[in-house]
Amino acid sequence: MEYYAQRNKSKTYSIKLYQRFKKELSILTKQPEIGIKTEIESVRGLIVDDFILFYEFDSERIIVHTLWDCRQNPDDLKFE
Repeated sequence: MEYYAQRNKSKTYSIKLYQRFKKELSILTKQPEIGIKTEIESVRGLIVDDFILFYEFDSERIIVHTLWDCRQNPDDLKFE
């Protein structure tokens, strides 16, 4: 979010993104299987506007691995 605040010289967009991701994570806590499966068996991706939120879950928690801006080169995507 800091990136967009610096790039746009305003926190408005960052706050909007934060609220949107917070809402989507709230939905994931109730329906963690709604994300699409990825090549990594335990990792799913949830599309949120121009982003994909990569995560995995178990019965107690959701682990967010990365938030990817889909407008970037997909060859640069790496997460552990």
